[in-house]
This record gives sequence, C-alpha cells and structure tokens, in this order.
Amino acid sequence: MTKAKSINKNIEEKIKNIIGKIRPSLQMDGGDVEFINWDEGSGTVKVSLVGMCAHCPMSGVTLKQGIEAELKKAVKGVKEVVAV
Repeated sequence: MTKAKSINKNIEEKIKNIIGKIRPSLQMDGGDVEFINWDEGSGTVKVSLVGMCAHCPMSGVTLKQGIEAELKKAVKGVKEVVAV
C-alpha cells in the first residue's frame, strides 16, 4: 500500500470512528447513519441516513449541524458531508 493510500485509509478510519460515536444518539430516535465513502480530493464524506432519519424533516439539520460539524471538528480535511 502506498503512503497516500495509507493516509487516506487512516482518515477513513477516523471518520468511521466519529460516525460510530454519533450513531447511538440517532438510534435512540429510531434513525441511523451509515458511512458510504470518503473523497479526499473534494473533502466530501458521503453517508446514508436510514430509519427515521431518512424521512425526518430535521434530517438536514442533523446532517449539517450534527454529523458534518463533528466530522469537520475531529478530522482535518473534511469539508462537507452529504447524504446519498
């Protein structure tokens, strides 16, 4: 594995760990978030909101002010989180 791929994998693991810490609060309300992928070039993390989060009118707030804010704070290079 090249050094660049190793760094990218390390960042991906950090992202997954942060998402893992966020998930219990979403699960308490019947929802959840799943990691899809990380694009280092654009700084974009793609996630899937599932369960109650998939159709909740507050899902945009959860995504941007919750998940995205935490990831930006904890992982250098994350610029945006989008739901797919």
